[in-house]
Amino acid sequence: MLNEKEFAIASELYFKGFKLAKADRKQRFKELLEYYNNLTGFGETEPNAIMHHSLEQIGADCENCGKPYRTPKAKLCVNCGYKKES
Repeated sequence: MLNEKEFAIASELYFKGFKLAKADRKQRFKELLEYYNNLTGFGETEPNAIMHHSLEQIGADCENCGKPYRTPKAKLCVNCGYKKES
């Protein structure tokens, strides 16, 4: 998962890839994939997947099991079934 600063850089590289219309897909997103892979150590090959790896897109940790809620607005932990108090 990428923090706010890392995700901003990844987003910039992602949209930069769309501007390279004459290059093939692999070349257009090469810089993004290299950035992400160097940062995380994971060999991601799908640029679209990276755009779902922002910490801002997930919720806080569940008070019961410690796993993150799926979204910041989630009230039910899908891991353990714990329901947040309103």
